[in-house]
Formats: sequence, C-alpha cells, structure tokens
Amino acid sequence: MTNATKKTATLTLDGKTYILPVISPTAGPDVIDIRKLYAQANVFTYDPGFTSTAACDSTITYIDGTAGELLHRGYPIDQLASKSHYLEVCYLLLYGTLPSAAALENFETLVTNHTMLHEQMVNLFRGFRRDAHPMAIMTGVVGAMSAFYHDSTDINDPHQREVASIRLIAKMPTIAAMAFKYTVGQPFVYPRNDLDYASNFLRMCFAVPAENYEVNPILARAMDRIFTLHADHEQNASTSTVRLASSSGANPFACIAAGIACLWGPAHGGANQACLEMLNEIGTVDRIPEFIARAKDKNDPFRLMGFGHRVYKNIDPRAKVLKESADEVLELLGVENNPILTSSKRIGESGVELINIFLKKNYFQT
Repeated sequence: MTNATKKTATLTLDGKTYILPVISPTAGPDVIDIRKLYAQANVFTYDPGFTSTAACDSTITYIDGTAGELLHRGYPIDQLASKSHYLEVCYLLLYGTLPSAAALENFETLVTNHTMLHEQMVNLFRGFRRDAHPMAIMTGVVGAMSAFYHDSTDINDPHQREVASIRLIAKMPTIAAMAFKYTVGQPFVYPRNDLDYASNFLRMCFAVPAENYEVNPILARAMDRIFTLHADHEQNASTSTVRLASSSGANPFACIAAGIACLWGPAHGGANQACLEMLNEIGTVDRIPEFIARAKDKNDPFRLMGFGHRVYKNIDPRAKVLKESADEVLELLGVENNPILTSSKRIGESGVELINIFLKKNYFQT
C-alpha cells in the first residue's frame, strides 16, 4: 500500500470530530485507517464477515468481485492457468516475481526432493478409522509435522519459514493421497522424482502395486490447473485463520492445520462436498424446479450449494478455465449421461436467476 495522497476521512460522533487517515493502495479502493479509533473515540467498528475490512497489508493477491477479477502479483489468474503451471505460480506467490528458467528448475527440484514423508508418519494414518473424513486426517497429520521437522518450526526465522513452506507444498499431495488410499483400503503409493507435481499426485492416488499406472497428460494438466486456480484467494476464511494462529507465534505446521480445519466447513472448501451431496439428493433433472423453489423460499433453510460465490457478484474468473478442463476430461472419460453432471449443467444454465436468489436470501452473510 501507499499513502502518497495524504487523504483523510472525518468521523463525527457525539459532537466530537475525529480525523482518520486514508491509505491509498496500489490496487483497489482506498482504506480508512481505524487502528486508533478505539483509543481516541472509545468505539469499535462492526463488520461481520469482514466484507468492508482490510485486515492486513499484502501485495500477493487482488480480487475485484464486481468485475470478476483475480490477480496474483498483478497477473490475471486465467493467464497463469493457461501459460504457467502450479509450481511456477507457487514461486510467484512466495517470492513476488515469476522465476527465470534456472530458478524454476531449482525450485521444482527442491520441491520434488521433499515429497516423501518421514516414515514414522505413516503410522499416524493407521490410528484413524477407515471411514474417517479425509479432512480430519489432513488436519491431524499436517499438525503432526511439527513433531517431525523441528528445524522449520520457528516462525520468526525467515529461513525456517521458507523451509516449512517448501515442505508443505511438497508433502501436501503425499498426505492427501495417503488419506485417500487409507479410506479405500489400498496400500500407500510413494512419490516418484521423475514425475511432475500433478502427475505424481494422480499416481499416488490411483496407482496400485498389481499393475503399471500411466498418467494421462490431459488429466495431469486438469489437476495442475485445479491446483493453480486454488493457489491463493486473498484473505478468505482459511487464510485468515492461518494468520490468526500465526499471530500467537505458533509454528507453521500448526497454523496450516488450523487453516485446513477452517477449510473443512461447508461455507468454505467443504462446499464441494456439500454440492455433490445436494446433487445426489436432487437426483434427476425433473426435480430441479422443486429445489429452485425451495432456494427462493426465505422460510426454507435449504440452500443451493456450489452455485455462486460470496465474493464474485458477476462471474468467478476461475470458472471458465475449470470448465475448459472439465470438458476435456469428460470427453476423455466418455462421460455424457451421468445424472449428477446433467443436473449440475441444468442448474448452471439458470446463472442469473441463481445470483438473484443468493442475494435475496442472504447466502453470503457468514
């Protein structure tokens, strides 16, 4: 942010006037600085959901929900998704600039060489029930990393923070794949250094010892795009949770575990699961009008999950990129008459109507 304009805002309360500084950012609307408001006027501001509050100073990601714009370090997300790949975007987010060819190669090698878990961590998975929710496993195992990697737990040491970041980026797919394998009763598949990030993840999820597994490049590209599109999303609920946990000086692994726990909720990352459960409940396209009517009814607690976004009031810029990859994957797999897919497409055709429903029913209050 910059304060070159030296703007101020005036607040009058109970006959007294308070001058508040205005900060002008490099992108987005001006910000009224209220840090001294309580000390000066003995009042707080009230902003549930932080819909009008800037909680930190950051140059990482910028979102304009009205224009449907998402930028990482100034680069539009659709350009990054089409011209870059996930680890290159991770480098951009971590270090502020796109890497040179040599820097990217070194970064990819560094991440690849840290994809394995400490072998004793495998025992953690076996402590969960087979029907445990994957997010419960992820929360527990990621939090436990602080018990195994003592040389990267000091959040005040820049080098240790960087090492922890590399380890988390590298090991998260391994942990997620192991959580999936554990719930389906299959043996764990260890990472391979000759595969790229997304291909490695797919192999760890779907390979079995009984036969060879060849990663389809279309599926790998789709998975890489999914990672890229979800690399960062400004000060969302899970990011804010990580920041709040880290403000106490907690180690990076504990902070990320807290963020995963927040991500689990159906009003955040858990909306993916809630959407699939809702589509299963709808079943067939002939029942869609019934559920649309319920969504319109303010007295009915039912909500359409997965359609619309709290931030984007027009269009989610990630949706177009995801649809392109989805079409490629569905064509590859020959999926045409799946009832869940058909229902989701039919509901999606009512986009404008759904946005109006969301706004009228106050879907985005939390």
